[in-house]
Amino acid sequence: MNVLASPFTIWDYEVTYLELAAVITSAIGVWLGTTGKKITWPWWAISSALYGWLFWEWKLYASAAVQIVFIAAAIWGWFGWGPQGAQPRVASTRNRLIVVVVGLGFTAALAPWLASIGAAATWPDSFGLIFSVVAQVIMVREYRENWIVWFIVDAVYTIEYAWQGLYFTAVLYAVFTAIAVRGWVHWKLKA
Repeated sequence: MNVLASPFTIWDYEVTYLELAAVITSAIGVWLGTTGKKITWPWWAISSALYGWLFWEWKLYASAAVQIVFIAAAIWGWFGWGPQGAQPRVASTRNRLIVVVVGLGFTAALAPWLASIGAAATWPDSFGLIFSVVAQVIMVREYRENWIVWFIVDAVYTIEYAWQGLYFTAVLYAVFTAIAVRGWVHWKLKA
């Protein structure tokens, strides 16, 4: 079976088997993440491998690269979270400020390099890569603020992927934006 073949079309957009599999596994993983259950991590790893391949095919190199970070974080999360799953906690204002300033600095440094290698979307992909790493790390570390960062990242990715013509994935990221709100509420109640 050719994974880049299309099993169906939506509004003149051909969804490939690869994108379909990535969307399904990713949606399951993100939903499980909002519950704080440890089982989220294998789903994140599988969906990240699939999306790494898909984004590479579309020349979204930073989006592809961050999938490697997600796979590593999935392993870290699997061994880092206890049997009961996440035990959310709250970050200090100082740490929040440091994360934002450092994240924006790395975003500004990465975007020109992405442009130099011919990436399809430099600034949104740079922002998405850097702040996805931030969100993933603070999620593994069980800070509830990860959901605020995911909300912003997912909103940016929704626009980027729609602009790039990955419409099925753009819809998924719009759903992720809403799921991030659920994650915030759920984790806030647990913190």
